[in-house]
Amino acid sequence: MDLKKICFCVVIGLHAGLFLPANAQHVAVKTNLVYDATSTVNLGAEIGLAPKWTLDLSGNLNAWSKNDHTKWKHCMVQPEARYWFCDRFSRHFIGAHLIGGAFNFGNINNSLSFLGTDFSKLTDLRYQGYAYGCGVAYGFAFMLSKHLNLELEAGFGYLYLDYDIYECDGCGRRVAKDSHHYVGPTKAAINLVFVF
Repeated sequence: MDLKKICFCVVIGLHAGLFLPANAQHVAVKTNLVYDATSTVNLGAEIGLAPKWTLDLSGNLNAWSKNDHTKWKHCMVQPEARYWFCDRFSRHFIGAHLIGGAFNFGNINNSLSFLGTDFSKLTDLRYQGYAYGCGVAYGFAFMLSKHLNLELEAGFGYLYLDYDIYECDGCGRRVAKDSHHYVGPTKAAINLVFVF
């Protein structure tokens, strides 16, 4: 499945969630300000399933390059089941999420290594492939007004990455095919949420 098909599925899934019947605290739409700060277009929809349960579906897309050499392109969808300790869309919650997406990263100068993943390899090589995984998260929603919330969330989990490796010089020649098991942060969000 290529990047265009994944992005199409994200858009259709988000629109399907947005057009469900809305009643008091049943549906919310959101944007992640962390992704906005990185020029990543994103949209989320959350649907109430029971008094303390919701289903959140978020997607994001970064389809442009920083310059001719640096690549930071990705498309991702992240469904999450949430349990709210108070009322849904209010205060503390925990969640379990799935992750799926495509990526094209390379020529990103850094020296970061974290929990067995060496991100410094992105300095000299370009990685293009797919990621699949799951994780758990904790969050808190601040009620700013009757229909507006500010939501903070952090998640930790596992990703399986399957990718091709290319030379960064001209980002042309394929060097190898590989995979990686990533364990670490899988979600970081400061969401601005509109609750219907």
